[in-house]
Amino acid sequence: MRNFILKEKYNTLIQSLIDDFNNSHSYKYIMGPDALCLIEILCEKMNLKPGMRVLDMGCGAGFTSIILAKEFGVTVFANDLWSCATENYERFVKAGVEDRVFPFRAEAHNLPFASNFFDAAISIDAYHYFGTDECYLCDHYAKLVKPGGQFGLVNPGLSKEFTNGLPEKMKPFWEPNMYAWHSAGWWQQLWEKTDLVDVTCAQEIPDGKSIWRMTADYDLHDADIENYLTLVLMTAIRK
Repeated sequence: MRNFILKEKYNTLIQSLIDDFNNSHSYKYIMGPDALCLIEILCEKMNLKPGMRVLDMGCGAGFTSIILAKEFGVTVFANDLWSCATENYERFVKAGVEDRVFPFRAEAHNLPFASNFFDAAISIDAYHYFGTDECYLCDHYAKLVKPGGQFGLVNPGLSKEFTNGLPEKMKPFWEPNMYAWHSAGWWQQLWEKTDLVDVTCAQEIPDGKSIWRMTADYDLHDADIENYLTLVLMTAIRK
């Protein structure tokens, strides 16, 4: 498996923020696929430049937003429905990026941003929660990014779609919302038929299953003997 430069570079800072979270809540911070790894993989496929306005959609505790601001010099609008904006702001202050990262807490179908406002929109381990609706890109998401602007996402996904139903060994560990996981080709087709974007990359992430299993869903991955599970990446340009 590859080395992750940004994870190594920012690991001490992010771990201190996770420790703060765990010390101030009655429950522990729950990590899915490691966002520090995923943001590095995605940004290698994008062209982020200082001063750009970037939407971090489904930012969670804001760790990806912090890295985007520190590493690329972009201004980040960090939105997450399930995270407290005030707590995220406190993390941004501790990380020293409060002048470049701004927290929001808005539902994906009711975002408070102007059309053509962003140079790029990024989503790490989140877009599948709201974006499988065929109308979502058309009605809510694409318009936020200016023509020529960039989209990037990484989701839990499938190497291929289930054609004969869910494999029996996976059923004990499967949850209904996991049916939002799809193949890279499925996502590419969903976006391309809107004619709003040019998809520039749609692929499985190399070692995606291994990267995912490092931090989450261990039993499900062990049951996946047919290797359906992977991480998918897609980038696109707004027409």
